[in-house]
Amino acid sequence: MTLAHRLAEVTERAAAAAALSGRSIDDLTIIPVTKFHPPSLIRELHSLGVRDFAENRHQEARQKAADLADLDGLRWNFVGQLQGKKARQVRGYARTIHSIDRQSLVDALASETVTTSIFLQVNLTDDPDRGGVRPDDIESLAVHALAAPGIRLLGLMAVAPLDEDPRGAFARVRELSDKLRLVAPDAVAISTGMSGDFEAAIAEGTTHLRIGTAITGNRPEPG
Repeated sequence: MTLAHRLAEVTERAAAAAALSGRSIDDLTIIPVTKFHPPSLIRELHSLGVRDFAENRHQEARQKAADLADLDGLRWNFVGQLQGKKARQVRGYARTIHSIDRQSLVDALASETVTTSIFLQVNLTDDPDRGGVRPDDIESLAVHALAAPGIRLLGLMAVAPLDEDPRGAFARVRELSDKLRLVAPDAVAISTGMSGDFEAAIAEGTTHLRIGTAITGNRPEPG
């Protein structure tokens, strides 16, 4: 199956899932995750109309952003765990960062001259070593982000635990999103759903889908 066919198939499945929930494909942002893939794949997707792309490793993302700077309208999303000392470098090319889980990252990204859009990543497991803020700490982190200059809080991001039904996990994120909007009314976006579970995420109100292999095909071995 070609890249164009895979993109079309994912788009059609997403549109069908949205329709079942009384929504439109226009309510969704489909973001191909292109880690380990060459810039040529991104160029091909751009020629097919895709503008949002996601990476999760800073060095690779920064190089691709430089290599593809000639493409009009390209929007980079950073979805990996972020080190505080790299935050400002990531801000240099990424329009949106999906993995903010502590106040120190907000502080590192804050700026009087540059605006960065962020999602607060929620840890849906009991493992403190997993990335993400605890659900009970979302409100305080959101309040901190709202007070920081140059930070635009979009909403919540999460990854469904492997040992849990994804629909149930995404329902929890939707409930947390409702609570978040009590303190951040404009933070209406939800970044959930990957190649294996994006239809369940759509059913539970996601707005941003981070889709890897279902669009890009199998990843090459990292260099």
